[in-house]
Amino acid sequence: MVIQIMGTKKCSETKKAIRFFKERRIEPHFRDLNEKELSSVEFDNISSKIGNDNLLDTHSKAYNDKGLEYMIFDIKEEILANNNLIKTPIVRYERNVTCGYEPNEWKNWVK
Repeated sequence: MVIQIMGTKKCSETKKAIRFFKERRIEPHFRDLNEKELSSVEFDNISSKIGNDNLLDTHSKAYNDKGLEYMIFDIKEEILANNNLIKTPIVRYERNVTCGYEPNEWKNWVK
């Protein structure tokens, strides 16, 4: 079973996701978005599964700092310019993708 987790080392939700899989003896492949950003192709693949709106973290500091709640903008363009706008963790398994902490969904994957 190959699980890929994308997030940041400081994100508590990402840490919980990593712990979730390790507790089930699954060593996830972790990718720090601060070190390697999301590419345009990856964004398209992920957003085709969960939608652009679900990828955007409207509660993030980056979202508030840019004042995006008062602006009309292209979600893809903003996220690719600033990966801190992504709701993390992004967890991928085969063709499945989740965004945010979704243990109930992951339990179905590891059955």
